[in-house]
Amino acid sequence: MKRILRAIAQRAAAATTGLRGNAGFTLIELMIVIAIIGILSIIVVPRFMDIPQKARVEATKQQIAAFGLALDRYNLDNGIYPTTEQGLAALIERPSSEPAPMNYNEGGYLKKKELPKDPWGRDYIYRSPGDHGNDYEIMSLGADGRDGGEGVNADIKSW
Repeated sequence: MKRILRAIAQRAAAATTGLRGNAGFTLIELMIVIAIIGILSIIVVPRFMDIPQKARVEATKQQIAAFGLALDRYNLDNGIYPTTEQGLAALIERPSSEPAPMNYNEGGYLKKKELPKDPWGRDYIYRSPGDHGNDYEIMSLGADGRDGGEGVNADIKSW
């Protein structure tokens, strides 16, 4: 039994001696690299996580601006803006309620024949006349879908 244990101990010693001659990383070096990667991921990843939400906010601002241009063209043709009741739908099909547009562009005022929703899948809010002294107001409630908020949850407004 002693011979067997001695043989195993010699083989184990030979194996570990052979590893020392090879280039490799120690456990401490590997742990330091893993710690550095962890710290970098804590710092960098949150910055990239906000990019899609910020892109949605920018897309909403661009869509509100496009609605504004279409509403201005509607106003130039008809002398009025669509009422709150007629809504943004008046940009894609002739309103049937009063005040009826005089010179409605039969092709509508938007390229698409479907009213776009905000990037979070909700309808835009339209008021005319606006509550803040504007001819019209367009608003999206942001990522949270509730009035108010901060950051990506903030309301996005035309005024």
